[in-house]
Amino acid sequence: MKIAILDDYQNLARTSADWSPVETRAEITVFHDTLSDLDALVARLSPFDVLCIMRERTPIGSDLMARLPNLKLIVTTGKRNDAIDMQAARQHGIVVCGTESPSTATPELTFALILGLARGIVPENASMRQGGWQVGLGQDLAGSTLGIIGLGRLGGKIAQIAKAFDMNVMAWSENLTAQRCAELGVQLARKDELLANSDFITIHQRLSERTVNLIRRADFEKMKPSAFLINTSRGPIVNVDDLLDAVNKGIIAGAGIDVYDTEPLPSDHPLRHSNRLLLTPHLGYVTRETWKVFYGQTVKAVLAWMDNAPIQVIS
Repeated sequence: MKIAILDDYQNLARTSADWSPVETRAEITVFHDTLSDLDALVARLSPFDVLCIMRERTPIGSDLMARLPNLKLIVTTGKRNDAIDMQAARQHGIVVCGTESPSTATPELTFALILGLARGIVPENASMRQGGWQVGLGQDLAGSTLGIIGLGRLGGKIAQIAKAFDMNVMAWSENLTAQRCAELGVQLARKDELLANSDFITIHQRLSERTVNLIRRADFEKMKPSAFLINTSRGPIVNVDDLLDAVNKGIIAGAGIDVYDTEPLPSDHPLRHSNRLLLTPHLGYVTRETWKVFYGQTVKAVLAWMDNAPIQVIS
């Protein structure tokens, strides 16, 4: 049996869990890059019975599955992976299993970006390294307003952390209820109201047809010139051209971005060249403890399937 671990950018999959019980029963190959060309993917993956994949890094669509006759099992990190065509998996008799997904890492990174923007950490650090001293004036979190777009599992944790910083918190999404806001002590707002009154706006929504380009030019124009946008959710939720225009023209003060339309972000992408952006390479879930859960449970899922008793099957 042959098993492939995909998209292990930092070569950490094998050291984040004990794979030895799997190694006694199968041959494991690790790939450290992401291929986007279908023919190249087919050539790479056709020998494998099992694919162990990381979230949405490599899409596993119907065209790919149709050309992988040996594929019998996909194990994805997380309880859900929108980059897997589940209908095609069922049609081809491929079992798809998932893992648990800790919910602390992304909110923590969100506040790292908020604080980095509020206090100008990057330019201040650059000044120090160049022999300089203070170059900016920071923004207090206490007393400022945080607007949360999407108050689900992650958005709820963001609200709790914001309260600890003595921030005023308002939230909006299309289906958000007053009851959910009351549970967290958050003000229910209209979208326009949230955009106009927030000092920091953070997005925590799933990517769907409804949320693509949820934030675009007209939305940036409603925000304060001193406001910051943070996106640790999914890149296409924010229109990238409109974002660049908004920050480069000073329509908003800046943005902290961890997610992109194309990942890894091309080296010549214009996002990399705006001084008003604080960019991180999709670090939201990239933590030691999360990796232990992801790969530890991936191992368990592979072993259970080998024993004809699959666990955490995604329907």
